[in-house]
Amino acid sequence: MNALDHAVTDAQERFAAMLSRALADAPLSIVQYQRYLSMQYHLTRGVQGYFLRAAAHPGLARRRALRRFLFDFAAEEEHHYLVAAADLERMGLPLLPEPLDVTLWHAHFRAVVDEWPFLRLGAACVLENLSGGVARDVTRAALMAPFLTRENTRFVVLHLHEAQPHGEQIVAALEAASPDSAEIDDIVTGARQATVLYLRMMEWVLFPGSLATCADAPGRTQAEASRPELVT
Repeated sequence: MNALDHAVTDAQERFAAMLSRALADAPLSIVQYQRYLSMQYHLTRGVQGYFLRAAAHPGLARRRALRRFLFDFAAEEEHHYLVAAADLERMGLPLLPEPLDVTLWHAHFRAVVDEWPFLRLGAACVLENLSGGVARDVTRAALMAPFLTRENTRFVVLHLHEAQPHGEQIVAALEAASPDSAEIDDIVTGARQATVLYLRMMEWVLFPGSLATCADAPGRTQAEASRPELVT
């Protein structure tokens, strides 16, 4: 699936450029990291539902290997949002409200996953591979910020996929399922949609004065509304 490879590479290049721009004058800040973990909490909470709904699509009835992969993938990803919450807790930081672009992500993909599951699976290919390729070095540079420790970077380390190469695995699982031309188009479209939406989330994370912050709830943290569950 060369078109998917190109879409993933494009996402990595755009992410690397954005992160490099954010780190040009100063290392990653505590404020940026708080925003990152908060964004990821809201993005990954309930993520298993996408993959279980995709697996239930009739088009996967004869693709048992892909269906099994999605079941296992859902189970592995299900509690990652709790790891983000725990990293915030260890730093004594409140969970921020859900950013608008996370809300838009969920509104879009929840609306399409039942009928067009390969859109969401294409999106997963971008999310699971974004910090690789040309983005690998600048991602590691961001993790050199002086306040970061082993204790408060569990979510980030988990998603660098050193132990579980989810990015390679999901691409391989899709290729092994022999998608037809329409499904490949959906995979690539989903990857490109994910690039737009996720990089808008990262703009909110990295540039607190950006347009995306205009929709932030003024003077209110998520912790004031409800305390997140934590994992130890």
